[in-house]
Parts: sequence; C-alpha cells; structure tokens
Amino acid sequence: MSNAKFSMPDPENEPILSYQPGSPERKQLKEALDKLSGETIEIPLIIGGQEVKTGNLGKCVMPHDHQHVMATYHKAGSKEVEAAIEASQEAWKSWSTMPWWERASIFKKMASLLSGPWRATLGAATMLGQSKNVFQAEIDTPCELVDFLNFNTKYMEAIYEQQPLSPKGQWNRVEQRPLEGFIFAVTPFNFTAIAGNLPTAPAMMGNTVVWKPASSAVFSAYYLTKLFQEAGLPDGVINFIPGSGPDVGAIALKHPKLAGVHFTGSTEVFQGMWKIVGENIASYRTYPRIVGETGGKNFIFVHPSADPDEVNAAMVRGAFEYQGQKCSAASRAYIPSSMWPALTELLVETTRTIKVGDVRDFTNFVNAVIDRPAFEKIAEYIDFARRSSDAKIIAGGGSDDSRGYFIEPTVIVTSDPHFKTMEEEIFGPVITLYMYDDSRFEETLRLCDSTSPYGLTGSIFARDREAISLASRMLLHAAGNFYINDKCTGSVVGQQPFGGSRASGTNDKAGSMINLLRWVSPRTTKELFVSPKDYRYPFMEEK
Repeated sequence: MSNAKFSMPDPENEPILSYQPGSPERKQLKEALDKLSGETIEIPLIIGGQEVKTGNLGKCVMPHDHQHVMATYHKAGSKEVEAAIEASQEAWKSWSTMPWWERASIFKKMASLLSGPWRATLGAATMLGQSKNVFQAEIDTPCELVDFLNFNTKYMEAIYEQQPLSPKGQWNRVEQRPLEGFIFAVTPFNFTAIAGNLPTAPAMMGNTVVWKPASSAVFSAYYLTKLFQEAGLPDGVINFIPGSGPDVGAIALKHPKLAGVHFTGSTEVFQGMWKIVGENIASYRTYPRIVGETGGKNFIFVHPSADPDEVNAAMVRGAFEYQGQKCSAASRAYIPSSMWPALTELLVETTRTIKVGDVRDFTNFVNAVIDRPAFEKIAEYIDFARRSSDAKIIAGGGSDDSRGYFIEPTVIVTSDPHFKTMEEEIFGPVITLYMYDDSRFEETLRLCDSTSPYGLTGSIFARDREAISLASRMLLHAAGNFYINDKCTGSVVGQQPFGGSRASGTNDKAGSMINLLRWVSPRTTKELFVSPKDYRYPFMEEK
C-alpha cells in the first residue's frame, strides 16, 4: 500500500502525423505495409493468456484485394466462450482489487507503445484489413485509441475523487466497485479505436472482459491483443474470442455472470441482444449494464446564408471518407432552392475528381467497402435509386467487385423527402440530396427531425446566427453530436464525446466520464466518530 495520493498527468490529444513524402513516419508505415501484406499468419484465440486453436477457421482478406489472404483465424465455439468466462472470473479476483493507479499505469504504457513503436504496425493492419487510407487509419489508430487510453485514465481518477459531504462528527465516503461478473464487449469493423476502447474502458475500472471482435476486423484486433499483452495487462483481464455472433453471443448473453454489454454495431443486433438480456433477467447475479452505440442517418442541413464551398467540402468529406462506413457519416442533405443549381454542380464536379483504389496507393481518397455483403447491400440501394422515378443519380453510381469491393462515391437527388435513401442507413459512400423552398426553412427542420428514427450526428451550415440558433433548438434530439459549419464526422476524445440516442444507442458518450461510470457500482460508507449510548431522543422528555 502506498502512502500517497497519486494524480494522473493531464492528457493531450495525440498529434496527427502528415505522412508526407520523405517523412520518417511514411517510411516506417510503408515498411509495415510491405511486411504485413507479404506474410500470412495464423490467429488463435487468447483465453487467460493462452493461445487456443479450434480448427474452425476463417480468413482475413484485404477488402481492396479480396483474393489476398493475410491471415487465417480460429473461431470460438461454446466450449471456448465458457473457458473465456471462467478465465475472466479467475482474473477478476486480483484485478478487481488492484489499486487504480497500478491499473492506470498499464493503460498509460499501452498508449505510449501505440504512439511510438506500435504505431506503424497498428496503422498498417488497419489499412490493409479494413481498407482505410493512411489519414483515416492515422486518426483511428493510433490517434483516437491513444486518446481513449490517456483521457480515460484521467477520467477514472476524477470519478474516484468524487466524494460526498461529511457533517461534523462523521466521515462519509464513496468507493467505486467493479461490477460482479464479466463484461461482454462486441466491437465493429470500422474503427480499430472502438475495438480497443470497448474492452479497455470497463477493464480500466477493474472489470474483466470477454471480447468478440467483428469477423471482418480480426486482423487488427489480434494486433491490439498483442499490444495489450506487451503493455503488461494480466492474463484473463481481456479475453480475445473471435467467432460468429450467434455462436459467441448465445453463451455470453445468457450466462448468469454477465455483468454488462459494451457494444457498437447495428441497431438490429443491439435490439436483439437487449431482448435476450430481458428474457433472462431473473437468472443474472446482477442487473447487466447495457451500453450500445448503433447507427445513424446523419444529416447536413444548409441554410440559404451558408457558404457553398464550405458545404461542398463538408458533404464530400462527411459522406465519402472511409467509404461512408462511419456511424457518423453524412447520408442525407437538405439544400435550399436558391443554392441548389450552383451547389449540386459543385458537388458533382468535386466528386468526379475523387480517386478510388488500393490503400497502398496514397493518392486514393476512397478505398473498398469492407466485404461482399456490404458491397451488395450498397449496390442494391444505388440500383433502387436508378430505377425510381422519384430519384436521380447525378454523380457516381458505379461498382466493381472483380478485385476489390469498390463503390463509386454516389450522389442521389430526390423530390421525395421520405425516399428510401433519405430514411434508411446505407453505410456506404452514398449521399441523397433534397431541395426545399427557402421560405420553408423551419418546416423543413421539422421534417429533418422526424424523418429518421436515429439521433446520432448532424450539422447546420449558415452564416445567419438566428438560423443557427433556431436549428440548434429544433434539432435538439436529432443528433447527440451536433456541428455548426462543420462536417458531421470526426469527433475527438476530450473535445466531442461521441454517441447518440433514439435508435442510435444509449448515448453513454465514449471518451467521457459518462461511459466509465457505467462500469462501476458505488458503495457508500458512513463512519460515526462518537456513537450514541442511549436510544432516547430529546423530544421524548416530559419536561
């Protein structure tokens, strides 16, 4: 036990490197890309620190070159899920009682390793396995994950510092206990940083975790697991069990020791998980905490006073960066009639300049979508618009899966504000534009608010301050992350904690103290220094 009150260093956001020609980081990344693409590895499960091979294999391929196999990975079945839960509970005995600053040191080291010697490896793994260009990979991991680790450790300290009032003669205090049981972390393909944060945030607070990464992002998830090990994370604290969702989830979600779910993925899957928890609520040792971030139908709303060039840049970046495969990606836009001809022409001209191709060619802005099911789903939406009399494709619309799963950045215009691509999440490089009469600004704000069941991100572009103020009020619940004169993507840890409500999730704001509070259970203690020796109160005296 240390007789000291420790304090975490104040965090700063990780600098984004440029990777310009001739820079050392570009050279290191190119070397890492060559190394990882030049070998084929075997990825085991990691349960209690031990490698486990099941023989039930899947493949990790490059989405932009889908015949290139980078790894084979072993899939977990019911036996392995049970073993991972047991390993987590064995690790919980010591991990849950470890002093918080000792836990923090591990995650701080993790951040330092990722910022330094592991930077190129995780960046290259993300580029190759999830088809991200160099900038999109850089802002994902290392940068966002380093921020999660550094900021969360400081938030953890702040949570532990919060203490109640103690009147004279007594001492009241609160301690934040880890949850009893295990946390089931289910992570998506689109951000390696999310794949790192969802298991580490609960673990930071003293919990142990069973982690199922997305099957299409096992490659980078495995390197994250190796990073965790190098940072000194004890065996069994985070157990790595890739596998099919139904096979893994069927065991984990019904287990009596399930203490929480940390999820990012589709609304449909999250609702299904919540239903399973509800059906089994009487069998758990404790009521499971359910934290989830799902989808969005994110908007850009343009006022007649907006700058067309700013709007155009925001739409291109917001809709097409990382092929529109961000939960926050711009998917619908409301354009005033006075700006319509000039802005749509500008958007079409800009979209035509975008290069699409392999991530290893740094001149490509757009790369491949993640896999064949995604490719086919996005292509179906584009074909629907092509066949419809209520819509027109004015840019892009092409697709090619002969080598990689490439979808052209696509712009659709529609006369129907409830057109299918205005309402349904596509998760691809597609944006739909709807023109409104300038005089119906307020009416169209109501339309924007009511069109989608989601409430994740959105932005307003205007130079008129009254218009900004009105939009901010009327779209209060339409977006958990709201932007003024900026694209609706690119939240930064410590600056814009991320999450939305409605069908977009529980809005527990990853990268904030709010999220960490979900993974602890407080105990209050009252100590009375001089105890009463008689049960009678003064009012009971006759005179």
